[in-house]
Amino acid sequence: MKLYNTLTRSKDEFAPLKNSEVSIYSCGPTVYNYAHIGNLRSYVFMDLLRRVLKYNGYKLKHVMNITDVGHLVSDADEGEDKLVKAAKEEKKSPWEIAEYYTQVFFDDINTLNIETPEIIAKATEHIEEMIEFVKGIQENGFAYETSDGIYFDIEKFSGYGKLSKIALEDLMPGARVEVNEEKRHPADFALWKKAPKEHIMQWPSPWGMGYPGWHIECSAMGRKYLGDIFDIHTGGVDHIPVHHENEIAQTEALLSKPSVQRWMHGEFLLVDNGKMSKSLRNTYTVSDLKAKGYNPLAFRYMCLNAHYRSKLNFTWESISSAQTAYDRLLLGALAHKNSNQKVDNKIVQRFQEEFDAAVNDDLNIPMSMGVVWNIIRYPIKSRMLFELLVSMDTILGLNIKDVKCESDDKEDVPPEILALVEERQKARKEKNWKGADEIRDKLKNMGITILDTPEGVKIKRE
Repeated sequence: MKLYNTLTRSKDEFAPLKNSEVSIYSCGPTVYNYAHIGNLRSYVFMDLLRRVLKYNGYKLKHVMNITDVGHLVSDADEGEDKLVKAAKEEKKSPWEIAEYYTQVFFDDINTLNIETPEIIAKATEHIEEMIEFVKGIQENGFAYETSDGIYFDIEKFSGYGKLSKIALEDLMPGARVEVNEEKRHPADFALWKKAPKEHIMQWPSPWGMGYPGWHIECSAMGRKYLGDIFDIHTGGVDHIPVHHENEIAQTEALLSKPSVQRWMHGEFLLVDNGKMSKSLRNTYTVSDLKAKGYNPLAFRYMCLNAHYRSKLNFTWESISSAQTAYDRLLLGALAHKNSNQKVDNKIVQRFQEEFDAAVNDDLNIPMSMGVVWNIIRYPIKSRMLFELLVSMDTILGLNIKDVKCESDDKEDVPPEILALVEERQKARKEKNWKGADEIRDKLKNMGITILDTPEGVKIKRE
């Protein structure tokens, strides 16, 4: 199994610290608003990594944080806490905001068949660990105190920039945050912020009442649950130049050694070939997809057709195409499920080997989907191939094993009927409406009614 490492910019063989267990830390959501589908693409990537590792026989110890304090509006060290800002806007407490959006987030990932990591760590439940972490950094001489907090001195850390490949001298004043005259370098970042009396979220510390910096949360919680060194750290590419760069600096300043063996990042989901972001008001949620009649798993299917390190463009046309293709895939799987024909074991083995080679080559899911479609289109329909698809779906997460025919008498639909239905779906995708109507009429003469629903095609016997 080979995986890409952002730190080394290379793909090499994966070897965990423990033979049978893989330790992973994933940057989770800041729960001040709904997660949009761009955010959720990162968690689809996280889920695929989990599933491929388990497919290869590994046990997982996987931590994902929930940021419910400390993430400022600037994503660095200036502005208001996102939770506090949302609480004021919605006239609720930060705790109510965090609880509500945390639940929505888990509902969304469950809808997309994204597995929940073994350990969920809320920032507000680990304040003591963060304080001890900051104290250790300060004792090692890498932090200093100002009137508004404790800051990391990046010029003291010689390795700063090794993940993003940005030279320290290129971090000009004001490039990332507003200039703070008390900082020794404009890119120095807050480990702990001193809170004014009116600040809603604050805790006692050696430096007075305050709250943790955003970056320290992941370092402290990762160390608590996974130890000083662990296998994989995941997140979105937007975390590379600031959040993850700062994580590396503060953790190595405390431990005097690297803590992460392999950094892995998922690329952006674009919208109409542009940036998707809440500030631009061009984001869509799982609820938006449902409201327009799309199965959320069509979005998952769409994500599977682009490599996690490649940008993916979302449009309503692309999700519509993904829905059509997903429906066709399920119909093709159903044709295999309903057939008693046999295929040569060598054919099954060949498909299996091609699929395994793809998923173990840095999660090349698009190539593995090509294998899946070769199985779907295989001229001999066979239950053996359906069982193979079900096995592959432990990685894909498309609910192939649950595919069934909606018919009044619950009898299986013959493969020749399913073939016609798939042919009609293809005609509709190609906007060959006349051909699609002709197939529909042909099926009607055979006693079969086709219903096009938001959940996909339903087949009903007369």
